[in-house]
Amino acid sequence: MSLILIIEISAILVGAFSGFIEARRKRMDLVGVFTVAFITAFGGGTLRDLLLDRRPFFWVVHQEYAILIFVLALIASPLIRKLRQIVSENLIVVADAIGLGLFTIAGVSAALASEMPVFIAAMMGVITGIFGGVLRDIVCNEVPMVFRDGKPYAICSFIGSCMYLLMLQFDISNDFALWSSATVITGLRLMSWKFDMRIGHR
Repeated sequence: MSLILIIEISAILVGAFSGFIEARRKRMDLVGVFTVAFITAFGGGTLRDLLLDRRPFFWVVHQEYAILIFVLALIASPLIRKLRQIVSENLIVVADAIGLGLFTIAGVSAALASEMPVFIAAMMGVITGIFGGVLRDIVCNEVPMVFRDGKPYAICSFIGSCMYLLMLQFDISNDFALWSSATVITGLRLMSWKFDMRIGHR
C-alpha cells in the first residue's frame, strides 16, 4: 500500500470521526450520524476531483471506505451517545486539525498526479483540507468553523501545501515531505487555537 493511500485513508477516518462527534453533539439519529460523517470524510476530496475532472470519485473506486464509515456509524452512534457529556468542541478542533493536515497533503498529491501547476496544486490542497469541515458545519446548522473562529485555518493549509511543494523541489524524500508537511499543518492549526491567534478583527 502506498504512503499517499495510507494518508488518504487516515484522513477519511479522522474526518469521519469529527463528523460522528458533531452529529451526536447535535443529537442526530443514525442516518444523520452517517450522513455527516460521510460528507466530512469525502466532501473535500469530491470537490477536488470535480475541479480536477477526475472520474470516478475516490469513494466510488474504493466503496469499501464508504462501507467502513457506515459500519463505524453503527458502532460510534451509541458509544458517543454515552460519552456525550465529555464531548466538547475542543475534541472537534483536534480531530479537525489532524484531518486538515492529512486531507491537505492528499489533495496536493492528487493535483500533482494530475499534472497541475504548483500554485493550483496548493489551492487543491486547501480545498481538499477545508471543504469537508465546511459541509459538516453547514449540515449541522453551524457557521463553518473556518469562517467563525477567526483563527488561521485555510492559511495553515496553504502554508503546509507550499512547504510540501518546496521540499519536493529540493528533492527531499516524498515520504518525509508528506508526513512532515501534514504535521506542520496540524501543529499550526492547534497552536493558533491554543494561543488564540487571530487574523483580522472580530
